Amino acid sequence: MEKKTVTNKADSFASTCSSVISGVISVFLLVAVVAVPLIYDNSYFNILETKYKCFYMSVLVMLAVLLILSLVLLGIDLKEFQGAHVKQLFAVLKPANWKQTFRLADAAVLVFWLASVISTLQSEYLYESFWGNEGRYSGLFLMTLYVVMYFVVSRFWHSNKLVMQAFFVAGLIVCYIGITDYFQLDILHFRGKIKPEQSTIFTSTIGNINTYTAYVALIMGAAAAMFMTAKDWLKTCWYYLCMVVSFFAIVMGCSDNAYLALGALFALLPLLVFRNRQGVVRYLVMVATFATVIQCIDFLNQAYADMVIGLDSLFQILVNLPGLLAIVVVLWCLSAGVAVYFRKQEQADVTALLAGKRQKLEGKSKITLVQIWLGVLALGVAVLVIMLIDANALGHGSRYGSLGNYLVFNDGWGTMRGYIWRKSLELYAAFPFMHKLFGFGPDTFGIMTTQYFMRDMVGTTGQVFDTAHNEYLQFLLTIGPVGLLAYLVFLLGNAWKMAKYWINQNTQNPKTPGASGASRESACVIGCLFAVICYCAQALVNLNLPIATPVMWVVMSIGVASCGKK
Repeated sequence: MEKKTVTNKADSFASTCSSVISGVISVFLLVAVVAVPLIYDNSYFNILETKYKCFYMSVLVMLAVLLILSLVLLGIDLKEFQGAHVKQLFAVLKPANWKQTFRLADAAVLVFWLASVISTLQSEYLYESFWGNEGRYSGLFLMTLYVVMYFVVSRFWHSNKLVMQAFFVAGLIVCYIGITDYFQLDILHFRGKIKPEQSTIFTSTIGNINTYTAYVALIMGAAAAMFMTAKDWLKTCWYYLCMVVSFFAIVMGCSDNAYLALGALFALLPLLVFRNRQGVVRYLVMVATFATVIQCIDFLNQAYADMVIGLDSLFQILVNLPGLLAIVVVLWCLSAGVAVYFRKQEQADVTALLAGKRQKLEGKSKITLVQIWLGVLALGVAVLVIMLIDANALGHGSRYGSLGNYLVFNDGWGTMRGYIWRKSLELYAAFPFMHKLFGFGPDTFGIMTTQYFMRDMVGTTGQVFDTAHNEYLQFLLTIGPVGLLAYLVFLLGNAWKMAKYWINQNTQNPKTPGASGASRESACVIGCLFAVICYCAQALVNLNLPIATPVMWVVMSIGVASCGKK
């Protein structure tokens, strides 16, 4: 009896420790998803520094509090339980147990960090590489905080619905301010403090429009995915609202990187949600909603032409589609028709089950739908490749009209991104061997450009590039292919983990015939997954800043933590 009492006491102590630590982490997560996007000081003039300090201070405070708590709990464990809990912890960390403790993605992020360390140590600009002070503060110091934060959250945090809801609330505020800025209302009175010619490239509480759309992509991806899986009508309405607002915000952000995030969302979401009837219907609703948003923005641009900033490029290609309004109507009719058809099918399935005719209700159809969509994606990729070859190798870019501006790669492509990408690859080819492996040093891209081709850069583009405007190319030059490959494995490994978890949860635990049995945790997982996917897609033409990027790392950590601690 006494032994049982001691065991219960030990279990209670372990549970209390876990809850306290998770609570501290939850406070940090709330700061990260709310304060970082919303905080500002002196309008846009030091917005990068303000958000950077907010994030790294919140991480350091969390680590300090956790350290103090750990020491206190260690003392209690040694006194009351002879260090039994500490022994269990260190047993898990033994090399023999590393395969169970560290997954591929975990090992990859450690390699990513080690590559950053080596890159810093062998850099001619060690101080600048560590702090990133000559770039955008994305040096080794910040990368270290990302990695430490990831392991702390993914290992010791217990899922808390408040964090994701706070993430959406903060996102809606940012989106609302961004939408009002599009109508030039300037409710925060920021634009009066900057040059008139700069007023269209800064927005909301985020700053540059490219960074703004990167952040909104996180909100959009999470909201759309969670709308797909929500069961409760109130949650469904809430996520739908978040999705609609984010659609308006990301398009009105006036940055073409938005369409890469949108493309990734529309292309990849069916691979998961087409496994049940609800997912098919809501995907059609999402597509119809986006088409409606595009049509509404076009109406608003015409009605308030003297107020709005206005949109061009890809938006004009979309609004000039023949019969856009008719397409919107057809999409909504299709959504309604499919919903009615599936409802009748579900009623028939229930009737068959009650009659004792047990059958696999969806098995073959859901596999077929996913396979069909994979075929559609393959066809789309093939067509795109053919168009790129035709436009570039064969010189037929003019036949694609305004779309040719995106298909033909030259120095002017993507607001001179073509130039800086070409020069970046030429510079990398000239690197000595060690720099080829581990780069020039974290966040030293600006040092490289000014040192090696400053005059040519200014003469050709009229500006100074301190980033590659491609997160992956940036890592290639600054931390080398070793770090870049490790980062990609980290992203893909965690994406696979989250996707696999969601599929397993929704396959094994169906609640109703033909419907998903998504739990709160699995809904959070798919939301985090597509938030990260949308961010990674737009990162192909964007830079990583301690504004949206910390939120991406936080959201990924939340998703991994929500998959469980096996």
